[in-house]
Amino acid sequence: MCIALRRKFLKKFDLNSISLRNQYLICVGGITLVSIFCLAIHDLTGYRVAAFMLLVAVSILAMFLDIFPVLLGAALSAVIWDFFFIPPRFTFAIGTTEDRFLLLMYFIIALVNATLTYKIRRMERQIRIKEEKANEAKLYNTLFNSLSHELRTPITTILGASDNLQSNSENLSEKNKSELLEEISIASLRLNRQVENLLSMSRLESGVIKLKKDWCDIQELIYTTLQHVDPESARKRITVFIPENLPFFKLDFGLMEQALYNLISNAIQHTASDKGIVINADCISEKLILTVADNGNGFPEREIAHVFTKFYRLEGSRPGGTGLGLSIAKGFVEAHNGTITLKNLPLSGAVFTIEIPSEISYLNRLKNE
Repeated sequence: MCIALRRKFLKKFDLNSISLRNQYLICVGGITLVSIFCLAIHDLTGYRVAAFMLLVAVSILAMFLDIFPVLLGAALSAVIWDFFFIPPRFTFAIGTTEDRFLLLMYFIIALVNATLTYKIRRMERQIRIKEEKANEAKLYNTLFNSLSHELRTPITTILGASDNLQSNSENLSEKNKSELLEEISIASLRLNRQVENLLSMSRLESGVIKLKKDWCDIQELIYTTLQHVDPESARKRITVFIPENLPFFKLDFGLMEQALYNLISNAIQHTASDKGIVINADCISEKLILTVADNGNGFPEREIAHVFTKFYRLEGSRPGGTGLGLSIAKGFVEAHNGTITLKNLPLSGAVFTIEIPSEISYLNRLKNE
C-alpha cells in the first residue's frame, strides 16, 4: 500500500525532478521539524518514542528522495537523538550500555532502511521501463498491423484495377472500364487520406502546425468535405442544416476540412447504412458551433473518455482503421483554441460538438474589407 501511495504521490508531484541540493535541504528540514516536535512532547513520551518518530521520518524521506540525502538524514537523526534525547541530554555522552546499543541499532536500521528502499525504487524503475518498452512494442505491432491493412487494401485495389485495364482493355466494355476507373479513384482517395492522417499526426506530435487563417464560408467547408466522403450512398444519408445568416469565420480551411472529414467518416463507420447523419452549423457568442450527430448505437459510456486518444479503437470495432482520425480532429480543433466533445444522445446515437472562438464577419462587411 505504501508503494502504491508513493507511486501516486510521485506521479502527481514528480519529486524525482527536485535538484540534489534541494533534496538535502528537504532531508535536513524534515528531520529538524520532527526533532522539534519530539522535543515539545519529550516530557510526555520519553526518548525512546523520539527514536521511533525520527526513524519514521527517515523512512518516509527514503520513499521519495535519493539515497545520499537520505543517508545524511539518517546520520543527522542519530546525532540529534543522541544529543537532545538520550540521557544525559545535551551531550554526546551516553549513560548506559543499553542506550549505546540502542543508538548503534538505530543508526544501522536507519541506514539499512534507506539502502533497501533505494534498491526497491531502482527495481521499480527498471520494471516500469520494461513495461513501457513492452507497451511501446505492443502499440507498434498494433499500429503496424492496422497500417498494413489500411495501406495494402487500396494499393491492392489500384494495382488490380489498373492491371485489368492494361491487360484486358480490348475485352472490357466502357461500363467495366468506368467501374475500374472509379475503383482506382476511390482507392486513391482512401490511400491519400491515410497518408494525410499519418502526416497530420506527425505534425501534431512535432508541434509545427501553423494556422493559415482566412475568411471561411462554413457552407463551402461542409459541402467541400462531403465531396470527399465515399461512397455516394454515404453522402445520400447525410443531412446538413446551416442558417442562412451564418457569418464567415476566420479559420484554417484545410485543417478544419480534415477534422470535419474525420468526424463524418467516424460516424459513417460506426452507424448502420440505414441510419442518418446530421451536420449542424451555428454561431453562438462569436463561436463556431459544428455538430456531427447520428442515430446509431452510440458509444459505451466507459469508452467516451478515451475516443480521442491516439491509436484508440472501440472494443468490437470492425477490422481496419488506425485509430488516428478522432485524435487528429481534436488536435486540429485545439490548434484553433477550440474544443471538441462527444456525448450520447438521449434516445439513440451520439453527437460530436466542435466549439471554436473566432473572428466573424457577415457578407456585407466582408466585401468592404
